Amino acid sequence: MSARRVVVLGYGMAGARLADEIRNRDPEGERVALTVVGAEPHPAYNRVLLSAVVAGTMQPGSVRLHDEDWSERNHVELRRNVAARRIDRPNRTVELDDGTTAAYDSLVLATGSRPWLPPVEGLVGDDGEPADGALAFRSLDDCDRILDAARVGAPVAVLGGGLLGLEAARGLAGRGNRVTVVHPAPHPMERQLDSGAGRVLARTLEASGIDFRLGRAAATYLPGDGLKLDDGSHVAAELLVVSTGVRAETALATEAGLAVEAGVVVDDALRTSDGRIHAIGDCAQHPAAPGGLVQPAWEQASVLADLLTGADTASRYRGTSVVTRLKAKGVDVTALGDTAPAADTADDGTEVVCVDDPARGRYAKLVVRNEKVAGAIVLGVPDAAATITQLHDRGIRVPEDRLALLLGRGLPSAAAAAASPADLPGSAIVCRCNSVSKAKIVDAYRAGASTVDDIAQRTRASTGCGSCRDAVCGIAEWLTSTD
Repeated sequence: MSARRVVVLGYGMAGARLADEIRNRDPEGERVALTVVGAEPHPAYNRVLLSAVVAGTMQPGSVRLHDEDWSERNHVELRRNVAARRIDRPNRTVELDDGTTAAYDSLVLATGSRPWLPPVEGLVGDDGEPADGALAFRSLDDCDRILDAARVGAPVAVLGGGLLGLEAARGLAGRGNRVTVVHPAPHPMERQLDSGAGRVLARTLEASGIDFRLGRAAATYLPGDGLKLDDGSHVAAELLVVSTGVRAETALATEAGLAVEAGVVVDDALRTSDGRIHAIGDCAQHPAAPGGLVQPAWEQASVLADLLTGADTASRYRGTSVVTRLKAKGVDVTALGDTAPAADTADDGTEVVCVDDPARGRYAKLVVRNEKVAGAIVLGVPDAAATITQLHDRGIRVPEDRLALLLGRGLPSAAAAAASPADLPGSAIVCRCNSVSKAKIVDAYRAGASTVDDIAQRTRASTGCGSCRDAVCGIAEWLTSTD
């Protein structure tokens, strides 16, 4: 029986992960003949870590997910720097912009998303691209362009105070730029944080040299001069970094006649309205998948690899409970679950405990329902954040002393692993992006992964958002000392 021809359109984090998951189940390509098509010239890389590249704490090569020889070693036909132009559903082929075609039995859309540019006068040129001096922040090439344009000490404006915008702002401020963040909401990261946490976060970032114009929208972009805001004020900037959200890349799916809403509509088997075509990651719309985050994409990749290889035909994607973390030097922010319960919560057993300590850059809010963590926001208390995340993930009863928990005096946690990894239970999830437990790290170490990089390569721990790397280092050091 010939191998099933699977074509993956997109060689970003979702497409690359799917390819890895397929080859984990079918190493020699006996069941799946795999073709991956990517529009960028680079090997796949971790977009989540791009802010570290801008900050200078990581080099571009260190955020790669694959090396140059990956495709040859793994029996994958990889077509880089090539974009899909049209899906021919009746003939089950994809036309590419280099004039070639790729035939499929199953097609996977992993086309991701594109930056959204707000309707600001002067921001977009006639070609639909940002005007001179304005750059989106989405790709590895964007990092190069931003660093080339951001002269040390030059004023930079960041349009957008969401997760990615703040990470870019912190990275540029760390390089010596004078950064101003313009954001229309009353506080940054309003999708994840309440007003108290947002206020403390803004104050913490201001201490690192970032100015904020909150509750203000950009009215006009003046290349080389900066932004005119809706209140008539002016923000001087030689460079404008735009980070105002993304939109699912659905043009191919729409043209092919697939069901598309905000994204390509998929069911629990990640099937589109055409049973031979699947979609995962940012381009896909599933009712229980939060958008714009890596964890849902990687969980979807695992499910789809089970289905495409036949490893588990009952595998289904049921949704993702996401933990959001801000990756900015000197700032620890974690948000998870239901952080904004209804005002009247007495009837459903909900308890809300809050610590607000802006002078020390600390804010912690815990939502407890039926003695379990229902949601939390933790800023400036990393031990508490890691402990609460473990309680949430494992469904463990919350300790009676809620205040001690919020102050980081609760149960042993992944963040505390560097200090006391022996106390961390084997079932504790250390790397949430990849669902890697302490036990998996221990098993990898005992199987020969003697360094943190070896552990990362074997288990993928720390290759997602990177926030668990200290914990992985702590466990590796503990294993070495007790070996």
